[in-house]
Amino acid sequence: MAKFAFIGAGSFGFTRTLVRDILTFDAFKDATIALMDIDETRLDYITRAVHKIVKAGNYGAKVISTSNRAEALEGADGVLCTILNGDVDVWRYDIEIPKTYGVDINVGDTRGPAGIFRALRTIPVMLDICADIEKYCPHAVFLNYTNPMAMLCRAMQSRFPALKISGLCHSVQGTAGMLARWIGARDEDITYTCAGINHQAFYIDYRWKGKDAYPLIREAMKDPAIYNEELVRNEMFLLLDYYPTESSGHNSEYNAWFRKRPDLIEQFCIHGTGWNPGAYAYILNEYQSRKGTWRTEIEDWLKEPTVDLSRGHEYAAYIFNAVFGDKTMFKFNGNVLNNGLIDNLPQGACVEVPVLASPHGFEAIQVGKLPDQIAALVHTSSICEELAVEASLSGDPRKVYQAIAFDPLTSAVLGIPEIKEMTAKMFKQNEGYLPQFLNFNLK
Repeated sequence: MAKFAFIGAGSFGFTRTLVRDILTFDAFKDATIALMDIDETRLDYITRAVHKIVKAGNYGAKVISTSNRAEALEGADGVLCTILNGDVDVWRYDIEIPKTYGVDINVGDTRGPAGIFRALRTIPVMLDICADIEKYCPHAVFLNYTNPMAMLCRAMQSRFPALKISGLCHSVQGTAGMLARWIGARDEDITYTCAGINHQAFYIDYRWKGKDAYPLIREAMKDPAIYNEELVRNEMFLLLDYYPTESSGHNSEYNAWFRKRPDLIEQFCIHGTGWNPGAYAYILNEYQSRKGTWRTEIEDWLKEPTVDLSRGHEYAAYIFNAVFGDKTMFKFNGNVLNNGLIDNLPQGACVEVPVLASPHGFEAIQVGKLPDQIAALVHTSSICEELAVEASLSGDPRKVYQAIAFDPLTSAVLGIPEIKEMTAKMFKQNEGYLPQFLNFNLK
């Protein structure tokens, strides 16, 4: 029987969905589900939820609930990570400090000054998790959902090359489905090749029944309802000729075009009809508004008489099934090291490319050269991520300063002295969470 360890299991939505998906596979109906979290309240809630799913499906699965990571990992075949190192009262300053300098951030979990400091806080914890995996379940498949995806995977994969590690983001399949809807296609008739870096990947090929669908997408955007759904992303497509994977809100903070002036923010980042057009501090505000309601929402779900047991579209369960379930091969977009996979992005950096999961593990598929205009945008972000990861692994605060200085949005808004001052203030705010740095002297 397979064993799955959920590290940070208190992420109620993710864990509940992933457990449901795993148990839909015949090979995993009798699996052991080990739930681990350091928050006892959240751990209790997710344990009750998983028991409800097991009972509703009449599965033979066993559920373990623990705050001991070693106990959860011991003998695991699959590991999933959805941790957050620091509650909203910690990471709110990732958004609020840059705002005082004029850097307007929408989400801040991926790159830029907010994403970099989230990475610096989280990398030491992720490396500790990898060390435990190496000790307690060295052959396990480790799938990460924690952001910032690329920087975390880069650190883990470089320090623990023998482990089977990849990072997953549902924006790839989610956006592919959105584009299919726009042109009136069924998801199953769409094929694509998507490549770049996490949250900044592009469909370098997108086809409907084997034919190039980009002319249809361009035509669909003439409909104001479709254009207004994703203002930022649609403008990027009209410029770059290839469609990006992540929401308009996220994309607005990864480049210099949309958030450097109030009038641009008003024009492109406020009024879109998609799930996240790009308002300032969108996710921070969501977290703060739900602080007093999340328990009630979970308790309401636990009281519901029925459970939807249908399999969803997250990749994780399919990947596990391909590697050690019924061994049906599965292709997904994953985060892996760029060892000759994309020619014009930094070698050794973390890239998001097609990956084949099979009993052999993970086999990343070579993409070749990104279109020049895509590489020009993505290369800068990738270099900033490389600097930030190197800073965390070496304990060199100056590389953090340099990574933030080259961030496209930050450099469009601030001068060098302001960037240095802002970085120093963010170091001071986070000093209790950065054990890898002996000092915060930016020189």
